[in-house]
Amino acid sequence: MLTIDQLAKTFPGGKDCEPVLAANDINLQVEEGQLFTLLGPSGCGKTTTLRSVAGLEDPDQGRITVAGRVFFDSETRVSLPVHRRGLGMVFQSYAIWPHLSVFENVAFPLKVLKRNRRLKKAEVAERVARVLSAVHMEYLEDRPATDLSGGQQQRVALARALVMEPPLLLLDEPLSNLDAKLREEMRFELKRIQRDLGITAVYVTHDQVEALAMSSSIAVMSEGRIEQIGRPRDIYTRPATKFVASFIGTSNFIEGRVTGKDEGQYVIETPNGRLAAESSDNLAVADTVTVSIRPEHVELVESSHNRAADSWHGRVVARAFLGDAVEHQVQVGDITLRARNNPSVSIPPGTDVDITILEEWCAVLSLDH
Repeated sequence: MLTIDQLAKTFPGGKDCEPVLAANDINLQVEEGQLFTLLGPSGCGKTTTLRSVAGLEDPDQGRITVAGRVFFDSETRVSLPVHRRGLGMVFQSYAIWPHLSVFENVAFPLKVLKRNRRLKKAEVAERVARVLSAVHMEYLEDRPATDLSGGQQQRVALARALVMEPPLLLLDEPLSNLDAKLREEMRFELKRIQRDLGITAVYVTHDQVEALAMSSSIAVMSEGRIEQIGRPRDIYTRPATKFVASFIGTSNFIEGRVTGKDEGQYVIETPNGRLAAESSDNLAVADTVTVSIRPEHVELVESSHNRAADSWHGRVVARAFLGDAVEHQVQVGDITLRARNNPSVSIPPGTDVDITILEEWCAVLSLDH
């Protein structure tokens, strides 16, 4: 559906400042029917990439195709203008016309088509009714836009983008203006609409939970580069780089040295004991590596004489009740591990504990990052 090859975009740095490389050799492919998310912190290049697909930015180099149509190609000097790309886009600010009703806002793109492409009044009404039904807004079609809540405005903006039946829908942080509870509700609503209508969408956000909850696939970006592309579960459980592991959720980072390989897992010797972890890299004995382990995969019990041979030993230095979990900070030698446990496990600071690290969830981070 969407293919981006070697996309690059540089912005002037201003007086006495270096140019900013906002997109640096971006390569990705979005399959039909996917909700593909560009995820990263502010300034990582995700919105620049999205705007390049939309035609709102003119890249320095690269190639962009949608459903076989070339939108941009620096070598052949093809650059279709925005109005010829036929894409739908929902912006951070919904840009709802305040003087129009819900129906009139959604119908607006159809009414400004060129005369030879303009639909009959009945066809416009039918299309608007269909998309309003999809976003559960059909009962509000006559309501003035000024009387809508934030969530309702977001749905109107989405319906307006969908009414043109675009081959690709672009969404630039569309939930960022909503309060926390409504934002959570709209994540599932957007995912339902995308799935029910079979829409192919590219979604931009800096919210990790949002990306994990909604996406078919995620590209994690940093400083204009793609750090990792994968399914949400793979991105979370098998981060490729330290940036991915730290940006998405929370991770413990444990330094060690490769001492061997056993049944597909590398054996890592650390100052506090041995670990086994998977890696896509071809590691050699004596390589220095960093192992990532999520806090929920660190188990604690109060120390006893029946300590398991492979357990580590530490002391709780702090704990915090989080509602659905209790997080402990445990001093183990020179490092502090975070362990997130069931609320029934609450160990006071100062208590000696035995630590079991669930090695099937350990990931060796890429040597290139």
